[in-house]
Amino acid sequence: MSNTGKTLVITGATKGIGKACAYRFAKEGINVAFTYNSNEESAKEIAADLEAQFGIKARYYPYNILEPETAKELFLKIDEDFDRVDYFISNAMIYGRAVVGGYNKFMKLKPRGLNNIYTATVDAFVCASQQAAKRMTNGGAIVSLSSTGNLVYIENYAGHGTNKAAVEAMVRYAATELGQMGIRVNAVSGGPIDTDALKAFTNYEEVAAKTAELSPLNRMGQPEDLASACYFLCSDESSWITGSTLIVDGGTTFKK
Repeated sequence: MSNTGKTLVITGATKGIGKACAYRFAKEGINVAFTYNSNEESAKEIAADLEAQFGIKARYYPYNILEPETAKELFLKIDEDFDRVDYFISNAMIYGRAVVGGYNKFMKLKPRGLNNIYTATVDAFVCASQQAAKRMTNGGAIVSLSSTGNLVYIENYAGHGTNKAAVEAMVRYAATELGQMGIRVNAVSGGPIDTDALKAFTNYEEVAAKTAELSPLNRMGQPEDLASACYFLCSDESSWITGSTLIVDGGTTFKK
């Protein structure tokens, strides 16, 4: 497909899957507008590197997914730097203190943590996707990152897993209503991926070892694995795929 002048907007691209997506799309000649939460210096370095390596335009913006209603202001800032939006990836997630009460066993779950996860997963997808869709006047593609934790049991993952199931349902609703605008909406559901977010889990070493054991490919998933899936779902190669969830898990879900 011709990518000249096209623009990707992605939330949370200073590390992990988001960073891999930024580089994957930039490699294809697509301009990149991405958000960061706290590490502005890292965002600045990534933007400069994307432009130097691939000759595209890259800009970065502060954004807190626990305040999804500010997506309107975010996109107005993006409008100042880019004249179009073709692709949107809802990637940013929360972990650490913000999910206390949401990352735990069922009997220890608390409303505040659960609500924060919902806000950062479902509300953030909805608010930013609405803004992106308004700018996709010639059609486009939207992708939400999800997790196979909504299909199989992962210890302490009930809060995240149920909200990933919710965002996949929201993807199907969005796809049904946005299709008439030429906008396709899909999700990429990853098995355990070797990222900082996973390393924040108390049982990271156990999860990493178990994932490699379960996968017929005998390895942990990498951010680039999901980035390539996201690019596929935005490309013309997937022009008749919408309202779907693409599972990228190295075969681990089946073996569970």
